[in-house]
Amino acid sequence: MFNNSDLFKLSYFVIRGRSCLRRKLYLWVPAYLPSLFMRHIYRPAGCRPIPCCAIALLLLCGCVKVGPDFKRPEAEVSANWLESGDLRVSTSAAEYREWWKIFNDPALDRIIELAYSRNLSLKAAGVRVLEARAQLGIAVGNFFPQTQQISGALDYNRTSEKSPSSAVSQSGFQLQHTYWQDQVSFNLSWEIDFWGKFRRAIESADASLLAAIADYDSTLVTLTGDAASNYISIRTLERRLAIARKNAGTQQQSLQIALTRFRGGVTSERDVEQARTILYNTLSTIPGLEARLRQAKNSLSILMGLPPDNLDSLLTGETGQIPAPPPQVAVGIPADLLRRRPDVRSAEFQAAAQSARIGVAKADLLPALSLTGSVGLLSSTVGQFKLTDMATIGAWTASAGPAVQWNILNYGRITNNVRVQDARFQQALLTYQNTVLKAHQEVEDSLAGFLRSQESAEYLASGTEAAKRSLELAFIQYRQGSTDFTTVLTAQQGLLNAQDSLASAMGDISSNLVGVYRALGGGWKIREGHDFISDDVKTAMVRRTNWGNLIKPAPPEGSVRQPLRLPDW
Repeated sequence: MFNNSDLFKLSYFVIRGRSCLRRKLYLWVPAYLPSLFMRHIYRPAGCRPIPCCAIALLLLCGCVKVGPDFKRPEAEVSANWLESGDLRVSTSAAEYREWWKIFNDPALDRIIELAYSRNLSLKAAGVRVLEARAQLGIAVGNFFPQTQQISGALDYNRTSEKSPSSAVSQSGFQLQHTYWQDQVSFNLSWEIDFWGKFRRAIESADASLLAAIADYDSTLVTLTGDAASNYISIRTLERRLAIARKNAGTQQQSLQIALTRFRGGVTSERDVEQARTILYNTLSTIPGLEARLRQAKNSLSILMGLPPDNLDSLLTGETGQIPAPPPQVAVGIPADLLRRRPDVRSAEFQAAAQSARIGVAKADLLPALSLTGSVGLLSSTVGQFKLTDMATIGAWTASAGPAVQWNILNYGRITNNVRVQDARFQQALLTYQNTVLKAHQEVEDSLAGFLRSQESAEYLASGTEAAKRSLELAFIQYRQGSTDFTTVLTAQQGLLNAQDSLASAMGDISSNLVGVYRALGGGWKIREGHDFISDDVKTAMVRRTNWGNLIKPAPPEGSVRQPLRLPDW
């Protein structure tokens, strides 16, 4: 690499060419270059200096690259989780490829399999990966000659009779004011990547591709988590509905008892109305639970790429059977988040892409060296010439040579563009650090929810048993006449509330465990060995557009990519 002082020294060069019987090319090279390198460049006689200079420029192109080289930014993470002292939390490393199988629920396994193969948001993320690969192809193509065109034209020309060129020449020849001209030519223009502008653009496109892959993985992590959460919600709502309907049946029996005793003159009408109140309150909760169950099934259908459906064929097994979590969960250590969480990797790659854009912007501050050339055939109807003369050897025309363009006096536009890119890079670094912190928070929050909901469920289970016993005692005392019917109704309401709360708590345990695995970045590895684009999408795109080799599976994101490579046609 060269420093900024060296770069500006190298930018000062003088090229002078002459076209005659003897062609000469002089190239000034800084005195600090190796003498052996100088001897191969400085040959003032003949044509050999031209290829030598080209070789020298290509060698320099491989060395010079302005702009910063990206390094992963530091991110502060704790050595251990706050809940690592709990026996239910293991800090040992674990494989989260198919974390949902810890629930041992075949219906859940089938649902996630369908969601992975059919979810439309995931398919869109896969197409964005393909888009990023095409953008990389554009960046690679820009490294090679930017203009290679074949052009042809047939023109009718009329010059003004009053123009200076229309004056009679010294030989007395009167110019021809109207004529036809035809030409065919091949034109080439190649801006040499002297300062690494195009190589930095390839670096940026490479990092953007890796960010798109990480975004796909992040979408997959979210998808598996949402599918599992929706399934657990469905099972929890089924359990709560079963509890509500069972209690409504019990309360209906209590109402009949109260009516019988009232008609027999044993109790007052107040017992009947109190029984009706408790019954109707319980019945009123059922429509709300049914609506939430329908909404959860609809959400799960959309996640699987299906229109809203009852999902009876998928929701096999016992109705209301909430997936049971394992007694212990392996979470590793916080530092694992940096390599496992796809959104953290995406933030890192986006910062790397933006870092390379600084180099692209800085290259505009320096002179751009180009090689241009044109070769073709030209003929006209001036004088004795004819358009058909273009097929003769005398109609050949050619031009070639170097060109330099340096954007000076740009009134700060280029410098401020560099500042813009640098500011965006700093934003990307801060976003990366913030993403790491949020990932850490999400794991801690889910762990706390998982552990505390277990404790709540234990208390609620004890409370439910106590409520059952309380209701049994209330019925016994009511039949014996030692208590009134209000005590029975209160015990029934207490049992309903306890059972409903316990069912919700059991669902919360499983949902929080899903949140733990989602926060740990589990689930995305199931796409390894599979393409990012499904066969149906691939078929539609290939039928519409020539995608060449880009439609094939992408190389692993961990593979080393050379900065220079052949273009994708």
